[in-house]
Amino acid sequence: MLAYLVRRLLLMIPTIFGIMAVSFAIVQFVPGGPVERAIAQLQGADQSSTAGFGGGGGQIGAGGSQAVGDIASRYRGSQGLDPKFIHELEKQYGFDKPVLERFLILVRDYATFNFGKSYYRDTPVLTLIGEKLPVSISLGMWMTFLSYAISIPLGIRKAVKDGTAFDVWSSAIVIVCSAIPGYLFANLLIVLLCGGRYLEWFPLRGLVSDNWHDMDGLHRVLDYLWHITLPVTAMVIGGFASLTMLTKNSFLDEINKQYVLTARAKGLSEHRVLYGHIFRNAMLIVIAGFPSAFVGILFTSSLLIEIIFSLDGMGLLGFESVIQRDYPIVLGTVYLYSLLGLVLNLIGDLTYMFTDPRIDFETRET
Repeated sequence: MLAYLVRRLLLMIPTIFGIMAVSFAIVQFVPGGPVERAIAQLQGADQSSTAGFGGGGGQIGAGGSQAVGDIASRYRGSQGLDPKFIHELEKQYGFDKPVLERFLILVRDYATFNFGKSYYRDTPVLTLIGEKLPVSISLGMWMTFLSYAISIPLGIRKAVKDGTAFDVWSSAIVIVCSAIPGYLFANLLIVLLCGGRYLEWFPLRGLVSDNWHDMDGLHRVLDYLWHITLPVTAMVIGGFASLTMLTKNSFLDEINKQYVLTARAKGLSEHRVLYGHIFRNAMLIVIAGFPSAFVGILFTSSLLIEIIFSLDGMGLLGFESVIQRDYPIVLGTVYLYSLLGLVLNLIGDLTYMFTDPRIDFETRET
């Protein structure tokens, strides 16, 4: 196992490198970058204030070099701005160096988790991520816990009652839930329960109330649960469906195997057969899929839910950073998510091995 673990850890290095190379290429060359945004915002400003920005100084001189003049020609709408000033903008945002040099600097800094500062918040990216990540992890943990708590018992029951009225009607409910996008259900909950048109039972935004710090311990917990009820419900409504069917199919596959027939022939009770023999084998794929499911929740489900309910987490931070072209945050979050995904996928493989000692990735054929 040690050799397999080391091999997987070493394989993460080129994987992360490739992900960052692609991400860097995309965010560096898409139109509407931070320099273009700054130029667009400054077009309506007074030229005197523009000239003094960042210490760039100076009006356009007759002796300006062709290299400096080419800087302005690279950006639309830069007519009337001093090329030296535009060069100062590029320097401020780190675009004054060649592309390859910028990428190598990024790789060096990210290897030590130095993500730099946000362009527009004047705060280190790692500090921002540290502030927002607990919100997203909180949503992800609740959603994962509730999805598994609902899906596993329901999937087992559906497998045992396969073909009965319970199986048919529960399948209909599961299909309907899986067809409803989480963000659409979230909007429905807001209209119905957040004072949109009907009831006002739950808060519209935020993870806690404004006076949360003034509450005692019990009221803090209750206030947190009050705020998180609707976001988590919107995430769970579609998330448990696929896991329920996966659990059912996994149990159905095991129920028809020879060792189950042998256990029943020995006179073991149905409960003993189900939970003493079938459960461990059938739950392999369900349990081992937990790390990957958690990554999926952080990447997709929490993003729209955080935006809809104004939850100050990684999803909302990433959305705002993309809109603002805040590249340090964009690249920093991509890097951390990629690293987290690779680590959790490795944990998933190790979970397979611990759950069933017969599985050995180290001796498999490559």
